[in-house]
Amino acid sequence: MTDHNITMSSDNRQKQKEALLNILSSYSKESRFLLPILQDIQRTFRYLPVEAMKEVATYLDVPESRVYSVATFYKAFTLSPRGRKTIRVCGGTACHLRGGAFILNTLQKELSISSGETTPDGQFTLETVNCLGACALAPVVMVNEKVYGQMTPNLIPSMIEEEQNNDV
Repeated sequence: MTDHNITMSSDNRQKQKEALLNILSSYSKESRFLLPILQDIQRTFRYLPVEAMKEVATYLDVPESRVYSVATFYKAFTLSPRGRKTIRVCGGTACHLRGGAFILNTLQKELSISSGETTPDGQFTLETVNCLGACALAPVVMVNEKVYGQMTPNLIPSMIEEEQNNDV
C-alpha cells in the first residue's frame, strides 16, 4: 500500500485531518457504521487514504484488517487517489461493435494515461466498464453522470475541453 499523503503540504494534511474528524464525529462509535463512514471518506477525498482507514479502525475499535477488507471488497472504494471526474468508456457489445476500442485508445492518448489511471493533475480517472445501459447511443462515454452518446474519436478533444471548463 502506498501512502499518498507523503507529498501533501502540512496545510493540506491538516485540512484532511479536520475533514476526517468531522466525518467520524457525525457517527456513533459503533462498528455498524463502518460502511457509511468509508462512503463519506470516499466521497470527500475521492479515495480511502491509509491514514484515514487507520483512524476509522481506532475510532470504531475494530481491527485495521476489518476496515481494509471492507475497503477492498466493494468496487465503489479505491485506495488510490481518483480524479475529480471519472471517464467511463463502455465496453459492452453494442459499443464494442461501433468502435468503443477506438474511443478508449483516443482517450488514452489524449489524457496520456491508461485505463485505471488518473491524470497527474487529478482532473480525470479513466476506466472501462462492461455496460452503461445506453446501447442505442453506442458508443457511449460517461463523465461522472453525464452521458456522451454516439461518440467518435474526433469528438474526444472537445468533450475533454468541455469537461475541463465545467469543473466539479
